[in-house]
Amino acid sequence: MKAFMVEKYGDPATVRAGDAPEPQVGAEDVLVRIDAASVNPLDYKIRKGELKAIVPYRLPLVLGNDFAGTVVRVGSSVTRFSAGDEVYARPDKDRIGTFAERIAVHQNDLALKPATLTTTEAASLPLVALTAWQALVERANVQPGQKVLIHAGAGGLGSIAIQLAKSLGAHVAATASTAKVGLVKELGADEVIDYRTQDFSEVLHGYDVVLDSLGGETLDKSLRVLKPGGQVISVAGPPDPATGVELGANAVMRLGVAVLSAKVRRQAKSLGVTYSFLFMKASGDQLRELTALIDAGQIRPVVDRVFPFDETLQAMEYVEKGRAKAGKVVVSRT
Repeated sequence: MKAFMVEKYGDPATVRAGDAPEPQVGAEDVLVRIDAASVNPLDYKIRKGELKAIVPYRLPLVLGNDFAGTVVRVGSSVTRFSAGDEVYARPDKDRIGTFAERIAVHQNDLALKPATLTTTEAASLPLVALTAWQALVERANVQPGQKVLIHAGAGGLGSIAIQLAKSLGAHVAATASTAKVGLVKELGADEVIDYRTQDFSEVLHGYDVVLDSLGGETLDKSLRVLKPGGQVISVAGPPDPATGVELGANAVMRLGVAVLSAKVRRQAKSLGVTYSFLFMKASGDQLRELTALIDAGQIRPVVDRVFPFDETLQAMEYVEKGRAKAGKVVVSRT
């Protein structure tokens, strides 16, 4: 089958289109024809080798981390799905490869596609929607009336996180560029900080939760907008010791991860707040929870641009160079 593979860690030239082996379908696996897949920053981070210390892959590797498609056949022990079902998922981290014609996914990681969405719209959601859920619901346990700050509110993750936080009853602030303030307000943000003209750390105070997708100076400043006991959950900062344990890293790797995040954890402790890194995981159950919100109209996808499947490399370049104006970029085979 045709697929887009990274042959060695490095620049975009290390990715090529080629023939990949057909997926092996186990007893609890579902073979899916991939109709559309979205491009995530995780894709080029994997290609660059930025995550190899905590998520080692054997190369060559088919890239791509979420999709929507149609069930072709199911394993002998599959009970939840049948041929012809329209589904979507973020595969397990050890079974990625959605920039391809087909993929085998464990039934526990899969969910029926939201009825109200097109295949392209559905493909844009699994990774970012699960990340938002695991940050705001599973880890932060956001409650009505709490104050939540979402960075990069017009981005793929931010646009979904704003809507999810509002559905949980939170007061939501978000950062965005001048051109995107209107969109972020439409998504439900109560306050929008134009980062081109304002410093969010001088405007916002007493927040319960910050979802950080930028890292660096933004992460450092985020610690200061929290009230005592508040927490920053980051997908862009340094991994913390709990991440190493969760991903099954060896003792040396766990020590290295602890060193990487030592500074920010010390800063957080001195301010009476906490820092944690989130490496999201696959979950069909959580996708079903999200599907209910989507079909109820509480969450809608934001799609920036759709590329044909044959232009997957161009789609990856478009995302990596920051050309997307808002939301997600999708590649489609239909």
